[in-house]
Amino acid sequence: MSSAIPLNVGIVRSVAGDTDSPKRVLLAEPRGYCAGVDRAVVTVEKALEKHGAPLYVRKEIVHNRHVVETLRDRGVIFVDETDEVPPGAVVVFSAHGVSPAVHESAAARDLHTIDATCPLVTKVHQEAKRFARDDFDILLIGHEGHEEVEGTAGEAPEHIQLVDGPDSVDRVTVRDENKVIWLSQTTLSVDETMETVHRLRARFPNLQDPPSDDICYATSNRQTAVKAMAPACDLVIVVGSRNSSNSVRLVEVALGAGAKASYLVDYAREVDPAWFEGVRTIGLTSGASVPEILVEGVLELLAEHGFGDVQPVSTANETLVFSLPRELRAARG
Repeated sequence: MSSAIPLNVGIVRSVAGDTDSPKRVLLAEPRGYCAGVDRAVVTVEKALEKHGAPLYVRKEIVHNRHVVETLRDRGVIFVDETDEVPPGAVVVFSAHGVSPAVHESAAARDLHTIDATCPLVTKVHQEAKRFARDDFDILLIGHEGHEEVEGTAGEAPEHIQLVDGPDSVDRVTVRDENKVIWLSQTTLSVDETMETVHRLRARFPNLQDPPSDDICYATSNRQTAVKAMAPACDLVIVVGSRNSSNSVRLVEVALGAGAKASYLVDYAREVDPAWFEGVRTIGLTSGASVPEILVEGVLELLAEHGFGDVQPVSTANETLVFSLPRELRAARG
């Protein structure tokens, strides 16, 4: 669900090489936590309150170093698979979702599961099951090895083929060109995904679209905000972790939209002041799994280097909130 607001949001473009123009920061809005990430992090916090430490979480609850390290300090134990969890213990499934095989493995060990899967990821799982029941070939656009892709593909492995970007299209084979549909990982680049779909449709003209957008509203909105400010930026700094797909995509989107340079950092201390050489306008945003305190740290650093003028660039207003898993709803508030 990309923003309908046009990309011309009234940003004054600085002239290249104009050393008299003031230093400034264009601060993207929206940025940071999406509803699914907020729900997942609060789920772990409430589960800690209810069950105490140690609390087990399969995979990283969200792809952010700061969040994971903070929860680990509070007694969360992150594991790769359910067989690392003691029988009968409580385990939280991450926001990225899991396959039916993981649920079965947890049940076999008598684990008490709390599912923090983002509801928008769950929607894609339901689509995969529906079209598998109808015997479609499902072309899942996403990145090989990503946890969300593994979870979705596990819903119907005999029907799903992974399409990892436009260059993978030529390797796709289907049984019936009249029964083909594409789905996607929720955190992809909107533009690259549509390029992949365009190439798929050139091969399979009757390719069907998903019932609704699979790329999540937050991913689309953050990319739209970056596109709006990038042409005016000498540098775009994206706060986010390297294993965060949506954060990595923001760097790519910034460069593709006209930013002269763009870098991904987890913390303000990773920002290299050498990047500021000849720079008058810096764009700043953060991925959907990034707490705002990390953005504030970068803003403080930029102010120390003369970039104290902060101008918001707003392209959407996000109000969506997801309820907690039912096991924890009574514990909230």
